[in-house]
Amino acid sequence: MKLLIVNDEELTAETMKSDIGWAEYGIDAVYTAYDAAQAKEVIGTEQIDILLCDIEMPGDNGIELLRWVREEGLPIECIFLTCHPSFQYAQEAIKLDCQDYILIPALYEDIGAGVKKVVERIRTEREMRQYVTYGKRAIETKIDEAAKQHGEKKSREKLAGEIERYILAHLGDQELSVNELGSVFYMHPVSLNRNFREEKQIPVSQFILEERMKLAASLLESGRLGVETVALQTGYQSAAGFSNAFKKYYGCSPVNYGKRG
Repeated sequence: MKLLIVNDEELTAETMKSDIGWAEYGIDAVYTAYDAAQAKEVIGTEQIDILLCDIEMPGDNGIELLRWVREEGLPIECIFLTCHPSFQYAQEAIKLDCQDYILIPALYEDIGAGVKKVVERIRTEREMRQYVTYGKRAIETKIDEAAKQHGEKKSREKLAGEIERYILAHLGDQELSVNELGSVFYMHPVSLNRNFREEKQIPVSQFILEERMKLAASLLESGRLGVETVALQTGYQSAAGFSNAFKKYYGCSPVNYGKRG
């Protein structure tokens, strides 16, 4: 992590930079600035994680610098260093979500310990965000996989249209039924039938029957196919079963229907 020391006393800033074993406290790189303007320049070029900032400085003080950081929406934590305890400063620091407030002079070990606490807090927060992001990605992946496998949620109109097209393309399949369609579209047969009926004003089984009979009539009218062949083309296992269904629907046998005209 990167730390920026902001102190108008150059010697103090540079001494802290060189004399504190920052790596021990989780800091990889340390930068210095001697006023708020320089601090903003460093922040503009480096991805600073923590400010170790004096409050009382010429120009903008530390409170005003932190307020600028917050207004810019920068993910930088702050520890204030000051030799003048002030309730007003403490209030402002809390409002701006300052992580710590250390009175100086302070031992370097105490400053380092304060920085280490902030480092650990940042790491924990980042890990949590990673877990959340990973969790969201895992959920999105599962949704994508389910959508690919089972089909994404569709409007009733779109679903009914797809069911209709599937039926028309598979009229010759003996297994074609509400239950089969439920397996194909990953829906409970009752729900599938209800959705289809509400959109098409006809139950699935009746639609299948009507379309099979229409197809059978067209094939018989051609005069080129026998009853057994037409039965197979319309999904019936036997000519007898087909003939019974056909006669019930049209009022005459397939043979007689084929002789018409």
